[in-house]
Formats: sequence, C-alpha cells, structure tokens
Amino acid sequence: MLFLTDDHFMRQALLQAERAYEENEVPIGAVIVSEHMIIGRGYNQTERLQDPTAHAEVLAITAACDYLGSRILKDCTLFVTVEPCPMCAGALKWAQIGRVVYGASEPKSGFSLHAPPLLHPKTQISRGVMEHECSALMQDFFRRRRNT
Repeated sequence: MLFLTDDHFMRQALLQAERAYEENEVPIGAVIVSEHMIIGRGYNQTERLQDPTAHAEVLAITAACDYLGSRILKDCTLFVTVEPCPMCAGALKWAQIGRVVYGASEPKSGFSLHAPPLLHPKTQISRGVMEHECSALMQDFFRRRRNT
C-alpha cells in the first residue's frame, strides 16, 4: 500500500486554500482524512455564504461527519493550512478528532493561545507542516488586500 505523508495531505489542504484565495476569501483550506482517504474538504466561505461560521475546518467537519454518518471523528486527522481558531477548536473537540495537523501558526487568534486546552484531551497535534507555503499564501493574500 502506498504510504501517504502529512505533506501530501497538507498539499490537498493548500489546494482548498487556493480556492478560497481565488474567491477573495481568507485563504485557509482543510481536509479530513480517514484510513488514508480524504472524506471531507473545506475552504473559508464566510463572505460567499455570509456566514461567520463557514470556516474551512467547520465545512470539512460537516462533510466528514456526513460521509461517515457519525458526529465522532476520533479515527480521523484534520489537515489545515492555518492553526484553527477557538470556534473551530470547539467543533473539533465535540467531534473528538483524533489528530490535528496545521501549517502556519495564528499568533492573534489561534486555539493554542487559550488555557485550558480547547481540543479534546486525546487529540494529537502536529504543527508547522509545510509552514512556509501556508504562511506565504496568507501573507500574499493580505498584502494584495492592503494594496487594493
């Protein structure tokens, strides 16, 4: 069986983030993986849907839960280009996600700024996967936004 790496799935999350970028949304993308297969995808759509909860992670969680027919994602991994916010961390906690892998840290509003921890106690966390690529997309987006 082909072993797929964290980088492989983060590239898939980056593709989702690029969709958000093209739609002038904050470019964050997410995929949820179960047994080496993507079962949920999402990218920020808060402007398009006029919904402040339409974050990449929430949309990916909804798709994955629908795919599995379950609200529990304990055997799944979320790959997301930017550290989840507290709202998304809460959703991940309730879904009991098994693992969260993110690229760029979010020093202003990331979940890791909060104590006690916002994720489920059994959730494993991996940080900095393809951090440069994830950060570059965000920086380019906000640079472009400031110049228009």
